[in-house]
Amino acid sequence: MSLNRSEKEAVISEVTSLAAKAQTLVMAEYRGITVAAMDQLRVSARNNGVSLSVLKNTLARRAVAGSSFEVAADQMTGPLIYGFSEDAVAAAKVVADFAKTNDKLVIRGGVFSGKALDVDGVKQLASIPSKEVLLAQLCGLLMSPISRTAVVLGALAAKKGEGAAEPAAEAAAA
Repeated sequence: MSLNRSEKEAVISEVTSLAAKAQTLVMAEYRGITVAAMDQLRVSARNNGVSLSVLKNTLARRAVAGSSFEVAADQMTGPLIYGFSEDAVAAAKVVADFAKTNDKLVIRGGVFSGKALDVDGVKQLASIPSKEVLLAQLCGLLMSPISRTAVVLGALAAKKGEGAAEPAAEAAAA
C-alpha cells in the first residue's frame, strides 16, 4: 500500500522525534517471521521502552538525516525493523534476546552514540547489564565492607557475651 505525501511526512516527523530522544538504533531483518512471533517481539520491546517500527528505508533515511543516526543510512536496505530506545542498551538487548530464540530475525547493525555498529557491536552492546543492574551491583559493592564489619563486630560481641554469661551464672549459683 502506497502512502500519500502527507502520510509520508507524518511518518518522517514521527521517526525524527523518536530519533531525537533515542540513544540507540538497532536494525534487524525480519523476513520470514510469523505474525505471532512479531507480536511477541513488539510486546517485549514495549515492556522495555523500545519503539519498534517497520519503515520504508527511504523514509527512514530521510527521518534520520541530520541526526546522530545518519551514519547508518548505508545499512538501511532490505526489509528492516527499526528499534529506537532512550536507554542505551534496551533496543540492542531486546532484539538480540529475540534473535537468540528466533533464527529468522537477523541483526543487521545499529548506531550508538553517533557510531555505526556491526552485528558484533550490537551483540556486545546487548551484553552490557541494564542501568538498574549496574546500580544494584554498585550498591552491593558499597555495602560489602559495612556488612563485613557488622559481622565481625557481631561475632566479637557474641564472644564477649559468652564470657560475661559464665561469671554471672557462677555468681547466681553461689
